[in-house]
Amino acid sequence: MSIEAPTPSEVAEAARECGLSLSQGDIASYIGLMKPYIDGYNLVHELSDNVPEVKYPRGKVTFPSAEENRQNAWYVKTSIKGSTNGPLLGKRVAIKDNVMVAGVPMMNGSSILEGFVPEVDATIVTRILDAGGEIVGKTHCEYYCISGGSHTGAKGVVHNPYRHGFSAGGSSSGSGVVVALGEADMAIGGDQGGSIRMPSSWCGLYGMKPTHGLVPYTGIMPIEIFIDHTGPMCKSVTDNAVLLEVIAGADGFDPRQYAPKIHPYSRMLDVGVKNLRIGIVKEGFARPESETAVDENVRKGADLFRKLGASVEDVSIPMHLMGPSIWTPIGIEGITQTMMFGDGYGLSRPDLYVTGLVDKLHGWQRRADELSETTKVITVLGTHMKKQFGPRYYGKAVNLARRLTAAYDEALATYDLLLMPTLPMAPTPLPGPDASRELIVQRAFEMTNNTCPFDISHHPAMNVPCGMIDGLPIGLMLIGKHFDEPTIYRAAYAFEQADDWRTM
Repeated sequence: MSIEAPTPSEVAEAARECGLSLSQGDIASYIGLMKPYIDGYNLVHELSDNVPEVKYPRGKVTFPSAEENRQNAWYVKTSIKGSTNGPLLGKRVAIKDNVMVAGVPMMNGSSILEGFVPEVDATIVTRILDAGGEIVGKTHCEYYCISGGSHTGAKGVVHNPYRHGFSAGGSSSGSGVVVALGEADMAIGGDQGGSIRMPSSWCGLYGMKPTHGLVPYTGIMPIEIFIDHTGPMCKSVTDNAVLLEVIAGADGFDPRQYAPKIHPYSRMLDVGVKNLRIGIVKEGFARPESETAVDENVRKGADLFRKLGASVEDVSIPMHLMGPSIWTPIGIEGITQTMMFGDGYGLSRPDLYVTGLVDKLHGWQRRADELSETTKVITVLGTHMKKQFGPRYYGKAVNLARRLTAAYDEALATYDLLLMPTLPMAPTPLPGPDASRELIVQRAFEMTNNTCPFDISHHPAMNVPCGMIDGLPIGLMLIGKHFDEPTIYRAAYAFEQADDWRTM
């Protein structure tokens, strides 16, 4: 269907949104002047799109029954096999359901997006298949990924793999659960405020948020370009390093990528931590929301690094406490303008646009009451701030993020790694079906204060499991210099080999 020139009433409505007062004569003049531009739109409409071809045949897609999906971690199951050789041969890989897999339904936790079937594979999906991995399904995530809990998805709550009724962390909740249960060997997560590291902490996994831009985000539904990260979630450090090795590197599409520095991560693990300098960040502990038992376990983890030969001492980075506040305008206004009013993409970047996703998201306002409470609150606040101030505070926060980055860099000039609790608390009970809006939102964001600063400073950060509290996992976080994932892996591997984290 061709694009028609706007009617007089449509021109008048658009003009009002722009603050213009047009006469009937003006409107007629505008319609005439628009005609050659409408012709240009129609030519674009008629041309075939320019997107990568799908390389491998698709397998059958099934929606698992409740009986075979007791934690509600899977959205769909499938079997897509790639190359017959490569470093991931024999590995079952689960994909977070904000990542496009051609021919496989994707809803990103949202009822509005339900029914969308991508026509392209995300770059990381193609790379996994090229490396011999098997895609075994898509995992549930939080509604548009806007929650650090596991209770806002349109298909219901996701339960912790160690205890029903408790949070698995989010937003990559299903990815954490299926790997912890052994239903997949490795998984892909996404991280804008901690959504790889949070479920990794509460599910007992090694979860790496790589340096911003190391792994291409192409073919993944964005939240906000400044904070979008994707990366591996695995039971072992070695698997994590191998998967990062496969998916890292520029792809020629993603504007988040500025000359990423890649390494042979899996071949740089077994060198020990002797003489490694680790700074325990004071401000990551004893926060108002911190639990004493978590802080104590993480300090025991730091002691293990000391016993293994690392130099470990306390360091103060006062600006770490400001990180969540600096994240706030970037996250809230970025979500509102890119994902919501930008129909998943927004404008002004040389990305790979998946127009089918744009079409599915456009007009979401007609179904806005279906949004999760977290998405509603953030969208309303972001809309208000844009109306009142434009992008003033978004821009100022990006400027301040450089100061925050410099504060971490100053500490990392002395230390090879920084250490703190990934999350300040053990897994929390899931809100019940009659929970208040206040509790739903609290449970979604109360755990993010240590993780979200590194999404705006762009440093690599990894969860390392370091014990259990009342039978539920917790983790410590290692932070490194930009593109220095090898040092994080080196320390995590030594820690993993030294002791069983479940008995720490």
